[in-house]
Amino acid sequence: MKTILITGCSSGFGYESAYHFLDKGWHVIATMRNLDEGIFKEALKDKSGAQGRLELLELDVTDATSIANLVESVGTIDALVNNAGIGWLSPFEGTSDENVRRIFETNTFAVFEMIRALLPKMRQQGEGVIVNVSSSVTMKPLPLLAVYTASKAAVNAYTECLSLELAPLGIRTRLVLPGQSPSTSFGKNAFANMEGQNESPQAYQPFVEQVMKSFVQNAGGKVTELQDVVSAIYTAVTDASSPFSIPAGDDAVALS
Repeated sequence: MKTILITGCSSGFGYESAYHFLDKGWHVIATMRNLDEGIFKEALKDKSGAQGRLELLELDVTDATSIANLVESVGTIDALVNNAGIGWLSPFEGTSDENVRRIFETNTFAVFEMIRALLPKMRQQGEGVIVNVSSSVTMKPLPLLAVYTASKAAVNAYTECLSLELAPLGIRTRLVLPGQSPSTSFGKNAFANMEGQNESPQAYQPFVEQVMKSFVQNAGGKVTELQDVVSAIYTAVTDASSPFSIPAGDDAVALS
């Protein structure tokens, strides 16, 4: 039985992917920053036969000690899915240095640290798969997402370089690029962050209002559904012939 470790499983893509891999017979290590906030415990009651193949572990991907402790406590890992991330919507000028660093710590540096921690295990095994969940905004930049896009674009470039140096070791590396998904809390969090922080300088307000209205209006068009991303992640993990970069969702595919 193969084992997969997925970060950011409290909801959304991570949560659904964990259950998909369970359905496919995998041993799943589902991680999240706060186990009490996750919905697995109740949902698992309806998942007969899967209890022995699911581990729920607490993990703060921005904490090197938390990562090291988790990796030391688990056995063989056949696949790693770096899914944890935060959304952010704000003009760059109005985004504090503290929040810029927080976005990069979660979306970029956490990916580096997770992979660095797990590579020794995969090297010793002589095989493994690493899938980094990025974003379709790296294919078509949008306003108010400069910092978020930069944090994901860095992951894209890093993953592409990493794939070249890990291939000789039998380790396969892939990117999944989801589009806009109204089915997750990710986009809602991005908007909430902007409203809650109120970081926009006054000069940007007319433009911000225009862009926000456009986002809402365009939500009725092509979007990414949860299953689109789950399928893309599963393909990236299980299909060695899959392309390096996999768009997920009709809107993401349209940009590719």
